[in-house]
Amino acid sequence: MKPIIGIPLGDPAGIGPEITIKTFNDDETINNCNLILVGDKYVVEKAIEVTGINMNINIIEKVSEAKFEKGTIDLIDLGLIKEDFEFGKVNSTCGNASYQYIKVVGELAMAKEVDAIATTPINKESLRAANIPYIGHTEMLEDISGVHDPLTMFEVENLRVFFLSRHLSLRDAIDVVKYDRVLDYIRRCTEALNKLGVKGKMAVAGLNPHSGEHGLFGMEEVEEITPAIEQAQKEGYDVVGPVGADSVFHQALQGQYACVLSLYHDQGHIATKTYNFEKTISITNSMPFLRTSVDHGTAYDIAGKNIASAVSMIEAVKLAAKYAPYFNS
Repeated sequence: MKPIIGIPLGDPAGIGPEITIKTFNDDETINNCNLILVGDKYVVEKAIEVTGINMNINIIEKVSEAKFEKGTIDLIDLGLIKEDFEFGKVNSTCGNASYQYIKVVGELAMAKEVDAIATTPINKESLRAANIPYIGHTEMLEDISGVHDPLTMFEVENLRVFFLSRHLSLRDAIDVVKYDRVLDYIRRCTEALNKLGVKGKMAVAGLNPHSGEHGLFGMEEVEEITPAIEQAQKEGYDVVGPVGADSVFHQALQGQYACVLSLYHDQGHIATKTYNFEKTISITNSMPFLRTSVDHGTAYDIAGKNIASAVSMIEAVKLAAKYAPYFNS
């Protein structure tokens, strides 16, 4: 049976709605999974007009009413936006709607009515304008799921990357590279990979150039990172490192490692996005449900012009469908 993937429509003023329509129109995607959309009928109709893709809209109140037919969008219509808005502009109404879409999809996932969710881009400024107390999807999903500090993993082809920290300044990110945190993440990331059905060796990236050269370029590897890796090895975890960050991501891409633990946000983001920006997909692990996401923003500058690529959204949905059977087994 095909997995059911729930999709929140995203910020109506951004590219989320149009790339969602294109995803519903992608043959490979709908052959691999069934899609449920949470949004507003008015916004979906505008996106259909923008893309020129002829789709029927089937309004449903619950997942069991979905038709899952080619050329049809099964939509849970929240009725939040019923009048015109301007593409590419910060808008509190759109910010509130984007949050409400995510909230409902998250609740469907918690209730096991969908097998996974694939999220579309939202805008931090619009969320702030709507007085929504979150800066992004992950923080929203923490509250919906009740899970603190869910793990973020990027995947692009053979390369999988976990992150020791997310949105911190570089100075603060270095300060959290501590023995206890590194050891905890080795354990948790291994468990997350196992839940996705992935086995293999983890590599911990070095923090300093050449992994510090035994203290010549910083003591973090000597005092915090290496001791944590050695303790994890004693506990039976298949992990090595620290491996120089200038080579570890290439080695993982070639299949030498099942995943890499990146020690700060940009270290892993640069590696994955440089290799293939559109196909780098974010996966949020360690929650009761699986979530994948595009790794780009609302692209206000091109919203409503039918030039936004749906490749990342399609890949996010395909990855959700790929991993959902393992995650929920």
